[in-house]
Amino acid sequence: MLNKYPAWKNILILLVVIWGLLYSLPNLYPDDPALQISHESLELTAGDMPIITTALEAAQVDFFGEEVDSESIHIRLNSLDDQLRAKTAIEDALTDDYIVALNLAPTTPGWMQAIGAGKMNLGLDLQGGVHFLMEVDMDAAIERRMEDNLSNIRTILREQRIRSRGLNLVSNTHLEVRFADTEDRSQARSELNSNFPELQIQSREAEGVFILDLRMTPETALQIQRDTLQANRTTLLNRVDALGVAEPTVQQQGSDRIIVELPGLQDPAQAIRILQRIATLEFHLEAELGAPSLSYETYTYEGVPVNVDNDVILQGDRVSNAVYSLDQNSQPQVLLNLDAQGGNQINRITRDNVGRLMDVLLIETKSRTVTSINEAGEAVEETEFYEEKELIMHAVIRSALGRQFSVTGLSPREASDLAPLIRSGSLAAPMTIVEQSVIGPSMGQENKEAGILGVQVAAALVVLFMAAYYRVFGLAANAALIMNILMIIAVMSSIIPATLTLPGIVGIVLTVGMAVDANVLIFTRIREELANGFSPQKAIDAGYDRAFTTILDANLTTFLVAAVLYSIGTGPVRGFAITLMIGIITSMFTAIVGTRAIINLVYGGKSVKTLSIGGSIKPVVAQA
Repeated sequence: MLNKYPAWKNILILLVVIWGLLYSLPNLYPDDPALQISHESLELTAGDMPIITTALEAAQVDFFGEEVDSESIHIRLNSLDDQLRAKTAIEDALTDDYIVALNLAPTTPGWMQAIGAGKMNLGLDLQGGVHFLMEVDMDAAIERRMEDNLSNIRTILREQRIRSRGLNLVSNTHLEVRFADTEDRSQARSELNSNFPELQIQSREAEGVFILDLRMTPETALQIQRDTLQANRTTLLNRVDALGVAEPTVQQQGSDRIIVELPGLQDPAQAIRILQRIATLEFHLEAELGAPSLSYETYTYEGVPVNVDNDVILQGDRVSNAVYSLDQNSQPQVLLNLDAQGGNQINRITRDNVGRLMDVLLIETKSRTVTSINEAGEAVEETEFYEEKELIMHAVIRSALGRQFSVTGLSPREASDLAPLIRSGSLAAPMTIVEQSVIGPSMGQENKEAGILGVQVAAALVVLFMAAYYRVFGLAANAALIMNILMIIAVMSSIIPATLTLPGIVGIVLTVGMAVDANVLIFTRIREELANGFSPQKAIDAGYDRAFTTILDANLTTFLVAAVLYSIGTGPVRGFAITLMIGIITSMFTAIVGTRAIINLVYGGKSVKTLSIGGSIKPVVAQA
């Protein structure tokens, strides 16, 4: 029978509609403005609440729904204005070691959360927050690798008892080793060829000195740049997790820049402090007795001065994982796993230095606020970054170490803090902030309201046009349009938890027009079939079947363009592309399957002579 869906198909369509409604409902529940208070190193307890409560009462800020756990305290507030006032009051009451971050607390009912129904994540332009454009110092990354190579070359020559007249780093991609005769140079070249396949090695002579030139290949330099950018992006992504920001954006832009966007956060100084709080390890040997003072630095370990050799035997970027645990004596330790090259380096060094002391330095980049006088004679506060080095292990090498070994001698607090700090990674190269901006919460709210109004106006105009022009068929298209919007919201809230941005709302508005565009093609085809003398039932069937190919081709080409935009675009472009792709898929379902299900319910299986599809139908009369 024409235009009749089987019961199972109607039930399936109904379930999809219910699913779209159910998983889009959480977006009707607005988030509460909130504050997240944490400490750089200490655990928080309920004992911290009296100070916070007193500060809020003194500032006459009402709050509710405080939540305390070991890592942070969350306080819900009534308005964005109260949120900003409360942040200032709490920061004044607590020391600089505390981090007070602006946040949003969900109000979605528990039963919705239990079935996985959540809200769409809002982007920076709809929620407010901070934006950073950070540039990676690629020259420093390459130079760091060559310095590491230079240190390893010096160690290999010493182990093989090959005499040299000095090692010199000529540039960040070029180093040279000088020898007194060709025999030492040949022996050194043989050893270095096997240990440094990524370097081009050439021999030359200058003023009676025999020299090996070691140059980094362009391919190796390019790979280091790629690895550095990816390593820094991963590190930053791990770091922003500490801010408690929903859906932060950390993405590559170009060949040496990274965009960091933190929706909901309004304090760039705090964000910078967290982003720059990067720790790494350096492994050294203790300086030998009688070593020149320029070859070592002095640190204090358990109250005793220790001379640490300047040569780095292993960099922290060779650490692939760090886990806190207890040793066989129930003492805290951090188990370190090294990558393959790091394992070979530490094994070779420790094998030849059994009995010597190995030192591990913890290096952490921190920031502080300094006041300077500008040209106008005004006091200006600036953020200054500095490195803080601490000797955390000073132990005898009992045997050759492998890719896994432990760092001991730490307190439980130090060990538990060190593991995630190292695990989050060190910056493979220095980064500078070349651009930063702040979008206030009120501006984000205005953008969101304007975007929602745009969708409402577009949908209302389309609904009025379709109802007036296509009558009953137009009402079916309008029902499918509402279903389509619900499905887009549901998909972005649950299946593909994408971040909705202002360009993303533009994509939804565009989808609203495209959703009924398919119905216009179908309905126009039905009217043509009626004009050609088809019965109403056959016209409906032919209209849907014959318009399908055209609709599929048009939507497929648009989808491919959106996919290209998503793959090569960044930020707002990707936000637009993702909503457009989702809208194309859902509109194909609602415009073809959804509207036909409604039309089938109205006309299917019935003897009808006319269709309420609008327009003037003039049947074509066959002529002799």
